[in-house]
Parts: sequence; C-alpha cells; structure tokens
Amino acid sequence: MNRERRKYFLSLAVSILLGLLIGALIMLATGHSPLEGYGALLSGAFGSRRGWGNTLYKTFQLCITGLATAIASSAGIFNVGGEGQMYLGALASSYLGARLAGVSPWIALPVCFLAAILSGALYAWIPAVLKVKLKINEVITTILMNSIAIFFCSYMANGPLKTLERGVNSGTDAIDKAFRFTRLIPGSNLSETVFYIAAISLFVWYLMSRTATGYEMRLTGQNERFSRFIGLKAGALGIGGMLISGAMCGALGMFECFALQNRFKPDFSSEFYFDGMLVAMIMRYKPLGIILMSFFFGALKMGAISMQSSTGISSELILIIQSVIIFLMAAEEGFLRRLQERRLHRQSIVKEG
Repeated sequence: MNRERRKYFLSLAVSILLGLLIGALIMLATGHSPLEGYGALLSGAFGSRRGWGNTLYKTFQLCITGLATAIASSAGIFNVGGEGQMYLGALASSYLGARLAGVSPWIALPVCFLAAILSGALYAWIPAVLKVKLKINEVITTILMNSIAIFFCSYMANGPLKTLERGVNSGTDAIDKAFRFTRLIPGSNLSETVFYIAAISLFVWYLMSRTATGYEMRLTGQNERFSRFIGLKAGALGIGGMLISGAMCGALGMFECFALQNRFKPDFSSEFYFDGMLVAMIMRYKPLGIILMSFFFGALKMGAISMQSSTGISSELILIIQSVIIFLMAAEEGFLRRLQERRLHRQSIVKEG
C-alpha cells in the first residue's frame, strides 16, 4: 500500500471515529447511554439471523448503486440520475412480470431483466449524449430527469397501469409468483437477488480494475483532453460508462420489485441510489473500497432501526454520523494541505533560526 493510500485510509478511520464520537455526545446530551445505543445498533445489525440478512441486503443494495456511480464517474460523467433509471427499470420489468404470467420463468425472467436494464440504460443514454455532444452539464439534466421518471412512473402506477385488485391503493398488477425471488432468510429482506448483484459487482470490479477498457475509462475521467490527444474515443467511453451505470440501476429496480414488493409501487424506493452515491464518493470511486464501505453503512442503516425501537434513540442520529463522515472526508484534502503548509512553515523558521 503506497503512502497516499495509507493517508487516505487513516483519514477515513479518523472520520468514522469522530462521527461515532459525535453521535455518542448527542446521545449523552439527550439523556441516553452511548454504550446502550451502540449496543442496540450492533445487536440489530448482527444479533440475529434476520439482522444479518437485512444488513447483507442493505450492503448489496449500496454496493450496486455505489458501483453504478463509480463506473460512470470513472469515465468522466457524474450520474445523479440513478433513481429515475431505477424507477423505469422497476416499472418495465414489473409490467412484464404480470403480463407474462404462465410463461416459463426460464423465458420470462430474462425478458424482464432485459427490459429493466434497457430501460435504465436508455434513460442514462440521453444525458450522456447531451454531455458528450452538446457539453450540457449532466448533473443538471440527470437531476431533472429523475423527477420526470419518478412522476411518470407514479402516474402510470396510479393511472393506466393501476391494478384492479381490491385492497391495493397504488401499484401495478402483481408479478407472477413463479417469477419472484425467494427469501434466503425468513423474515429478512435477503433474497436470491444477492447472487445476481454479486455477479454484477464482480463484473464491474473486473472491468474497472483489470481491463484495458477500464483503464481507458479512468484515463478519460481524469483528463479528457489528454485521452483524446493519445487517440482514445473519450466520448464513446463516457457514454459506455453511463449506459452500464443506467443498466445497473434498472436491474436493481427489478430486483427490488421481484424480491420484496411483488409489484411496482410508486414508493418502492427511499432514495437508494443517493445512499450508494455517497458511499462511492467517500471511497473515491474505488470498487473494493465501495464494497467495504457499503457493509459499514449497511450495518448502520439496519442497526439504527433496532436502536430506535429498543432504546428510543432516533434513527436520524445515524444520518448525522454519516453526514459527519462525509463532511470530514470531503474536507480531508484541505485539512492535510493545511497541516503540511504549517509543518513546512515551522521547518523554514527552524532553518532560518
């Protein structure tokens, strides 16, 4: 491990410890015991099979969204539109999952999966082309397109595609039972989808870390002018990274509906993509780091639910801890530069003296 990487991981460890310390101080200020609070958090995340199942489920969810952010960013395009891409993938696959009832799962599931990844990829293609061809800021277009996709899907689920089943206020028809993914741990959210997410994550890690295409993507993201100068097709690489990112988000939309919701519902996502995006940003879009940080954030998210129910400590505290970690990591470079400047200044004073 080189010196720069050691510095980074040291900064990350300090940020996490400070975040947990601030969380402990808030608990004390509100009349709660930090030991009791963090004990309940750990118990909720790892104290039972159900807890482990939910923690692993959240880890894989953060992992695929974090890697989706990373592969687009490595190619020079910042995809903030994963939430909308996920919604379209969920709606398209769920619609087919209901309409293909009676068809063999060996045929129907690949068709639904294809619909999900194509919906996400095509929706990601639009801002990518606008960025590459017209130099339109992709952050603005993807944020706006999120709203378009979410409202469109909500309209479809409450209008033309709304189910006629009694007792269902909002959503499409139910996905055929033969197409649904089985829960691996009863009572938890962990399902067979983790194997598919693991395969996708392994593919993205290999593509980004072990292939010439991944190297060219990283080179394009770091210096587009230089990559064009040496003959790389920077535009095609950027669009390709965005297509893969959108496809991954569309796939997650399908997994959520086929494993947990059993139909498309307008509120099926609680901004999953943005949580994964923050994980990717903290780990500087490094695939292995994203996987490890996803586990940590997944444990925090799932443990917070148990912490609130058993101790009365609001789960919002975990958001504060996450925000502190993100803030400190974002400011890390400035802090280190400031410390280095002070050290050099003191050394110069000593030499002059």
